[in-house]
Amino acid sequence: MDALVSKYANSASSASFDTADNLGDNLAGWDAASQFALPAFDIPMVSNPVDFLRAHTDASAENRIRIQHGTTTLAFKFQGGIVVAVDSRASGGSYIASQTVKKVIEINPYLLGTMAGGAADCQYWERELGRRCRLYELRNRERISVAAASKILSNMVYDYKGMGLSMGTMITGWDKTGPQLFYVDSDGTRMRGERFSVGSGSTFAYGVLDTGYDFNMSVPDALELGRRAIYHATHRDAYSGGSVNVFHVKESGWEFKGNFDVGELHWEYQAIPKGPIV
Repeated sequence: MDALVSKYANSASSASFDTADNLGDNLAGWDAASQFALPAFDIPMVSNPVDFLRAHTDASAENRIRIQHGTTTLAFKFQGGIVVAVDSRASGGSYIASQTVKKVIEINPYLLGTMAGGAADCQYWERELGRRCRLYELRNRERISVAAASKILSNMVYDYKGMGLSMGTMITGWDKTGPQLFYVDSDGTRMRGERFSVGSGSTFAYGVLDTGYDFNMSVPDALELGRRAIYHATHRDAYSGGSVNVFHVKESGWEFKGNFDVGELHWEYQAIPKGPIV
């Protein structure tokens, strides 16, 4: 951390650019390759960090380290854009660490990223992605595409494949090609899709999502489907809970649609008459 602070404490932004000579002097020592290189982290002092981690986390390990986490996130495309819905519980095994975690990261006004897996990994790498997207805007004078942003994230985490990162994210937004949705994980996997659900409660969310999904649904119906899918996941999955945060991505950018407590949603949905079983 001290090295990170010292690296950025005296940035070029604090220097004086009063004259053209000053500008040239400041840029003379600037190295673009080092500025845009992947962040470097300390790794275990062993011959092969990947084998070291596997030896301590595999099921056959003598003193196995069990990395436990859980969540439910989802996103899907429809005629009105993209709906993103997430829960807000952070857990470590059977211990509930928080009920108010923000699992949607606003990369820029047109791009969103979701968190599933390790909270620290997702938060760090998606914020690093936000920094790189902003640099792209400044250099190219246009917004980065969703495909390019997801590719940058995939490339960054791939360099640390097998070293313990835990990420299952969705990168979504609206660019010149329209609404786009990608899944990216810590192995560097990157997939374009119409709808995704990620996390320990994703199987429950998929059940509701697949039952009620229709590409031509209205915006209120799409928002309700996302909210209901996350609620049912929190009801059946012990590692998901808290509240439901819902976002709507449209051509003018993303919009936060509300936070809904799952306890109140439970009684709201229980009061709805059940239809006949076919």
